[in-house]
Amino acid sequence: MWFDIPPQLIALAAALSYAASGIAAKRGLRYSTPITVTLVSVTIHAVTLSAAVLLTGGIPAVSWWVLFLFALTGTLQPIIRLFTYAGIHYIGASRGTTLRGAHPLFSTSLAIIFLGEQATLPVIAGTVLIVGGITLISWQTEAQRKTFRWWHIGYPLGAAFLAGISHPLRRYALGLANEPLYLAAVIGVVALPWLASYVVLPRKGAEQPVWNRQSIGAFLFAGVFETLGIVLVIAALSVGAVVIVSPIVATSPLWILLGTWLFLRGIERLNGRTIAGALSVVAGTIAISLVR
Repeated sequence: MWFDIPPQLIALAAALSYAASGIAAKRGLRYSTPITVTLVSVTIHAVTLSAAVLLTGGIPAVSWWVLFLFALTGTLQPIIRLFTYAGIHYIGASRGTTLRGAHPLFSTSLAIIFLGEQATLPVIAGTVLIVGGITLISWQTEAQRKTFRWWHIGYPLGAAFLAGISHPLRRYALGLANEPLYLAAVIGVVALPWLASYVVLPRKGAEQPVWNRQSIGAFLFAGVFETLGIVLVIAALSVGAVVIVSPIVATSPLWILLGTWLFLRGIERLNGRTIAGALSVVAGTIAISLVR
């Protein structure tokens, strides 16, 4: 059904979906915890996409190797989402999602280190822009330093690093079996029990879900649009080249900035450094994505 839709439009819809998810998550996180929204989001992913597969023709025939690749990305998905939502919780939707979106920097760096790929001029320029943007986003005034902890930026950057591993695996698997809906469902089916075991097994000092009436609606909204974003990205990659899809999806932080200004007034404040940092990270991400 995706073949008649331009990949550019699918990728733009994915960017908007991710932005909507981040904004909704930030609103709900005022009353709850990152593990709660992660559990809601992954549950929606697993249930809705599994049902969609069964209602649209059933399970297609794919190789065990393809299933293994997507199961592998499924084990990473709960950690990526938990770190993403933790970043939104601690440093805000605008800054957290911008840092999370820097994953092409990590996937390209891994390709240079382990696959012997060349560090071209666009890659070097993109790296400088991303690092400069991260510096701007992380810089705090004296008043802000009272509540800010430097390790907070480790959450979205950790999510970006794991996504930098996960995304190439998805692209490779899609090249072997062009079944985006089914493969997205596999990710959710693997991710849910993995996350549930993390929540259920007792651990001293571990964060627990907090079910709050004021947050559940926002979390449901975030989960639906996060799931939609994943499906749209995989669908876009199934019909369009990476150099077309990735730069458009990378604009999601810019839509987050707009959404923060429109919907998070009084919850999250924007300043010149955050905006400049987001623009720098997005520009660097697009530069690297065009090479990839």
